Amino acid sequence: MFPILGSFVRFFPMPLIERSTYPGPPTWQYNGHLQTLGPGIFRRVQGVEYERERIETPDGDFLDLDWIRRRNRRLVILTHGLEGNSTRQYIRGTAKLFAQHGWDVLAWNCRSCSGEMNRAFRMYHHGDTEDIGTVVRHALQTNVYEAVALVGYSMGANITMKYLGVQGEQAPAQIRAAAVFSAPCDLESGSKALDRWENAFYRRRFMRALVRKIKEKDARFPGRLDLSKLEQVRRWRDFDEHFSAPICGYRDAADFYQNASAKNFIAGIRVPTLLVNAQNDPILTQACMPTEIASEHPYFYLEMPEHGGHCGFQTRTNYEFSWSEQRALAFVESV
Repeated sequence: MFPILGSFVRFFPMPLIERSTYPGPPTWQYNGHLQTLGPGIFRRVQGVEYERERIETPDGDFLDLDWIRRRNRRLVILTHGLEGNSTRQYIRGTAKLFAQHGWDVLAWNCRSCSGEMNRAFRMYHHGDTEDIGTVVRHALQTNVYEAVALVGYSMGANITMKYLGVQGEQAPAQIRAAAVFSAPCDLESGSKALDRWENAFYRRRFMRALVRKIKEKDARFPGRLDLSKLEQVRRWRDFDEHFSAPICGYRDAADFYQNASAKNFIAGIRVPTLLVNAQNDPILTQACMPTEIASEHPYFYLEMPEHGGHCGFQTRTNYEFSWSEQRALAFVESV
């Protein structure tokens, strides 16, 4: 069923993986944009049924968790991307594949992303390690798991790596490995990439969704935000300066980029962690390819396929699961 998995299950001699095993996308996905957009438009993962649980956060807010629980001793915790949620096809595909291979699954939804606006003024952000920490602690307190793996996509990849870097040797012993994909681990360069004319579609899509939430926050918390600043937003950095940073507790955009970018925390990672960033990812830059760190870090593996787009990685031969989902499973089971 998974003919290419066998080639993954091994230890690589160096954390910097020189040659990716991604076999390439379907023929019609001939560039990074089609490899990014195609799976989201046409892919449908069937047969995933979640059990929802709502938990309280230490600051009086809530998080919605979607579980697949089959009394397994292994758990994978999945973190979605910007304005995503547990129903995204890359999350559902990962959940289905891991569940088929003897893992319980916890796909959590960041604040405001589960279909209901969160209570607190702040929402979620790329550097939010507090909430994933709450999720991990809850999972370990609720069930007895011998092994936990973390898998994240895009923003969720950044969150996962920063969490592990901040935790360092204090990370729960049950966390054995992590695999993350399409991580904008240098947020300042990522903001500039979104401002390119060829990325206008992604910028508009993200901005529309975020502005709707900003307006709802303003209605719930009058006077905390200055919506007139929306008229001054010309670049993605402007939005982060006037809205992302103050809502999330940062001084300004520069402070946000410095303290939320996972690249600044990778050195602290102490569990085997695989980062896969495609070289043709339309919204990542070379600054998001931390090759020097990987070449010297015993726990941090970096793989950079030539193709794959952003959270794409479909193949010509396996239509049920993407290569990234298979890669995640193979990596965490090999370490």
